[in-house]
Amino acid sequence: MKRRVVITGMGAVTSVGNDVSSMWESLINGKCGIDFITQYDASNNKVKIAGEVKNLQPELYLEPSEYRKLDRVITLALVAATQAYNQSGLKDFDPLRFGTFIGSGIGGINTIYDEAIKSMEKGTDRVSPFFITNSIINLIGGNIAIKFNAKGPAIPVVTACSAGTNAIGEAFRYIRDGYIDIAFAGGSESSINALSVGSFTTMRALSFNNEPNNSSIPFDKNRNGFVIAEGSGVLILEELEHALSRNANILGEIVGYASTCDAFHITAPDETAFGITECIKLALEDAKINPSDIDYINPHGTSTPYNDKLETLGIKNVFKDHAYKLNISATKSMTGHALGAIGAIEAIITTKVIETNTIPPTINLKERDPECDLNYTLDKSIKRDVNYAISNSLGFGGQNAVLVFKKYQGE
Repeated sequence: MKRRVVITGMGAVTSVGNDVSSMWESLINGKCGIDFITQYDASNNKVKIAGEVKNLQPELYLEPSEYRKLDRVITLALVAATQAYNQSGLKDFDPLRFGTFIGSGIGGINTIYDEAIKSMEKGTDRVSPFFITNSIINLIGGNIAIKFNAKGPAIPVVTACSAGTNAIGEAFRYIRDGYIDIAFAGGSESSINALSVGSFTTMRALSFNNEPNNSSIPFDKNRNGFVIAEGSGVLILEELEHALSRNANILGEIVGYASTCDAFHITAPDETAFGITECIKLALEDAKINPSDIDYINPHGTSTPYNDKLETLGIKNVFKDHAYKLNISATKSMTGHALGAIGAIEAIITTKVIETNTIPPTINLKERDPECDLNYTLDKSIKRDVNYAISNSLGFGGQNAVLVFKKYQGE
């Protein structure tokens, strides 16, 4: 018999709040975290805005010796992981049964960019000895594992903007199938620099509208690209009996997961929506529930022309008439798109929806695309009983990942 997997801790660092509580308060009040870039001078660039983490205070959670030489992407992950661990109340555990699954799309790109400039200006003998350890993606989770003595599998997931969701899904499977009992699961990203933003700009993936409240506008007829963001989301996943044995506070349950690949194009989604359609179907089958059981969807909803249209089509393919009874909220309208971290952040949001029966809004959707005609929960949060929900993530390379969440109602 497959084991049940519950959520006992969550941590988040985002453009709308530096912990889960402040993030959630911002989201249900429709606060936009997008603003003008401060991490470098973007005044002469086409793209001037991003969803930056503001007023980061790692010293609230970490000793200076733990973060002062780290790339920002690792620091964000350590802060989120510490928040999640503290909430979980974990104390005594078997280290070999504690895994770490952290995804990222790009990893330590700030270190790569800065050290490349240094090597050209001062020579390669001046490159930091921490260059490699700050840039490779596995050491995002590796630093978490070291801090918390998690000696089980430490597996990085690198599936572009699906990475956070895939990381949670793979951790879910490891626990469900009996390989481990506990896991850190999530994602981290910090790539707001001239190199990353410049590349996304020249490939025309980003919105060129530099009005913070009119740039990330998922499902709007006038959407023209995503707004890059940074952040981290980390959850503690735990086998149900393990959690019950220590009287843990259970926040929600994960009951299904699936991942597919469009195998279609390096950046564009499959124009038939086959990949995301099948991914949702497989996740629901894994959860052993019907489409009509779902109450809420947190979509990928990036504000790019193709993604929003084809994700909507995929939802309609699966849910048929029930698609119009669902509440959907594109929270990237507030957070921006934190690439490999966003799936984990949105998993936390989806868990909060189920926990509180409160659905955050999609903001700044002013002119609906006729092909995007579902209930996107416009402008204001609402109350609704939510027993089952899904979170979708899509990424470059045709990556699709879907998680199914359930309200925890006891044994």
